[in-house]
Amino acid sequence: MRITRIHYFITLALMLTLSTVTQAQTSPASAATSARQDTLRASLPFADQRDFGESRRGFVAAPDYRQILGAAGNVVWDIGRYDFLLDGQDYDSIHPSLQRQATLNMNYGLYEVVPDFIYQIRGYDLANMTLVRGEQGWIVFDVLLTRETAQAALAFANEQLGDRPVSAVVYSHSHIDHFGGVRGVIDDDDVQSGRVDVYAPVGFMEEAISENVYAGNAMTRRASYQYGNPLAAGPFGQVDSAIGKALARGSSGLIAPTVVVTDDFEEHTIDGVRIVFQNTPGTEAPAEMNAWFPDHNVFWAAENITATIHNIYTLRGALVRDALSWSRQINEALYRFGQDAEVMISSHNWPRWGNERIQEVMRDQRDAYANLNNQVLNLANRGITISQMHNEYQVPQSLQQSWSVRQYHGSEFHNSRAVINRYLGYWDGNPATLAPLSPEDSAPLYVEMMGGADAILPRAQGLFDEGQYRHAMEILNKLVYAEPDNQQGKELLAATFEQLGYQYESASMRNVFLTAAQELRVGVAPAGPARGTSPDLARAMTTSQWWDAIATRVDSQLADGMAFIINFSTPDTGEQFVIEMRGGTLTNIAGYASDQADASITMDRSDLDQVILGQATLGSQLTSGRGQVTGNAAVLQQLASVLVEFDPVFEIMPGTR
Repeated sequence: MRITRIHYFITLALMLTLSTVTQAQTSPASAATSARQDTLRASLPFADQRDFGESRRGFVAAPDYRQILGAAGNVVWDIGRYDFLLDGQDYDSIHPSLQRQATLNMNYGLYEVVPDFIYQIRGYDLANMTLVRGEQGWIVFDVLLTRETAQAALAFANEQLGDRPVSAVVYSHSHIDHFGGVRGVIDDDDVQSGRVDVYAPVGFMEEAISENVYAGNAMTRRASYQYGNPLAAGPFGQVDSAIGKALARGSSGLIAPTVVVTDDFEEHTIDGVRIVFQNTPGTEAPAEMNAWFPDHNVFWAAENITATIHNIYTLRGALVRDALSWSRQINEALYRFGQDAEVMISSHNWPRWGNERIQEVMRDQRDAYANLNNQVLNLANRGITISQMHNEYQVPQSLQQSWSVRQYHGSEFHNSRAVINRYLGYWDGNPATLAPLSPEDSAPLYVEMMGGADAILPRAQGLFDEGQYRHAMEILNKLVYAEPDNQQGKELLAATFEQLGYQYESASMRNVFLTAAQELRVGVAPAGPARGTSPDLARAMTTSQWWDAIATRVDSQLADGMAFIINFSTPDTGEQFVIEMRGGTLTNIAGYASDQADASITMDRSDLDQVILGQATLGSQLTSGRGQVTGNAAVLQQLASVLVEFDPVFEIMPGTR
C-alpha cells in the first residue's frame, strides 16, 4: 500500500520547499504608478520619525556575517540580499509606506531593550528572539523558525554578553516561526532532566499541528504567493514580509511544553523572574499569550501588537480570525498592564518605550481592529455585500496617520471581506452568485460577447496606458481563463498585476500580484528537493489527525460503493481506532474496536511515525514485520487505489503549467 507523506508541516515552513525559477523580466514603474507614489510621499506622515529612533535604540552589536549557513554549507538566511533598502533611494516600484517598513525591518544584531535584563536578537529570521536575564540563565521568549538561526542568534548573544545557559523557553503562540528553532537552544535532555521548562499557552500543541493538517498542500502552494517565495529580493520583487524580512530555510522542530498556562491570567516565577501571562485565544493565533513583568513594568505583546495591522484573513488560507476579540484582548491588556508599562516588546519588529507612547500604540491597534469589525458590520447592515465591501470600507483618516496601524501584513481589502465572511459567509445574497459557473466555464461566454481577443487586447492596453489597472485586470483575467495559451493576453495581464503589486502597501498583496505576474511569464516553479518532515512534528500529530488527513486524499468518485471497516491499534500508546469506508468517505473514531471489521492492523505508533514522515508506507512497514494485519488484507489495496497524490505546484493562474 502506497501512502505518501502527508503535507501537514506548518505552512510557514513548508512554503519554502518551492524552488526559485528563473526570474522573469520585470518592468519599471509606469508613469501612473510613479505619480501615485509621489502623491503618497506627500500625504503620509513621514515627518514622524519615532519608529526609526525606537528601532535603533539599545543597539549593542551586529555580527560580521550577513549569511547563516547550514551544516551542508547551504544558505539558511541572508539578510544581505535586502541591502538595496539601505542605499537611501526612493523606489517607485515600492509603495513608499511599505519601503519605509521594509527599511525599518533591516535591524540586524543584538539590542538591549531593558538594561541588564531584556535583550533581543533581530534580523536573524522572520521573528525576534527575546532573552530575559534570569538568576541562573536566559529565559528565551520565542526561538525563531529554524534550528540554525536560533543557534546562531543565541551564540551571538552569548558572545556579546557572556555565556549563560538557557533556563527556560517560552512559546508565545502556536505558529512555527516562534517554536521551530527550539533545538537550536535546548535539547530533549535539558527538558527531561528538569533543567529547562518550556512554557506555552493553553491549546498550544493541538493548534501547532492542526492548522495545516487538512489543507496543507493547498496552503503551501498559496503561501508561495503570499510570501513571494519564487521572487528575487529587490526593488521589483520581494522586499519584506511586514513583520520581518522573510523566513529562514533551515530545519524546524518541536519540544512539547512542560508547563501549560491555562488560566486567563496566571503568574509564574521563572528563574527568579516574576511573569504574569495573559492567555489571548482567538487573536493572532488560536493559542497565544501576552506577558507582564510586574517588577520591571515591561509588557510583552507576543504577536498581538506589532508594527502593522495583521491578517484577519491570511492569504495562504486559514480560519478567519476574530477582529473584535483581538481588539478586546488588547483593551484588556491596556487597562490591566498598559497603565503602568514603560516598555512594550513583541515577537516581531521593534519595542516602544515610555508610557504615553505605549498607550498610544495600544489604543491605535485596539481601535483599528475594532473599527474593522464594527464598520464592516455597519456597512453590511446597510446592504453592502462581500463582493463590494473591500471597495467601500475605509480606514478612518485619524488611524491612517498612525504608522503602527498601516496595512503591511493584512490589508483593508482582504481583512474587510474576512469580517463579513465571518458573520455572513461568502454569499452576497444574489442568486446568480450562489451557484455560479466556474471561471473557466464562464470566461469563454464573456470573451465571445466582448468580441474576442482582438477586441479585448486593444481595450485592455488602453486601460493599462491610462493607469486603470484594475479595470484592465477584469477583462484580461476573463481572456486568460478562456484562452490559457494566449501569450499576449498573459503578458499584458502580468504587466497589469505587476503595476498593482508595485502600488499595494501590503507586503502580502504585493507578493501575490508579483508572483502571479512571474508565473504568467515563465510558468510555475518546479518542486524543489523534498524537504524532510520534522520528526518532532510527526510525533506531535495525533493518529486520528493522520487518518483525517488520509481521508482528504480519498477520491469520492472512485471510492463510491466501496465499503470496509478496519480496526487499527497502536500497542505502545494503548490507542485503538475504527476506520470505516462508506458512502465514498473515510472516517475514523478513537477509543473503539468493531466486531465487524474486515481487517485489523496492529502497529506501534513509533513505527507509524515513519509512515507519517514519508519514509515508509503502511505496506512496507507491515511487510518488514513492523506491525501485523489479520483478516482481509485486500482492503488496504482498495484504500490505496482511491488515494490521490496531491501536486504541490498545482496551477493557480491559467496556462502557467
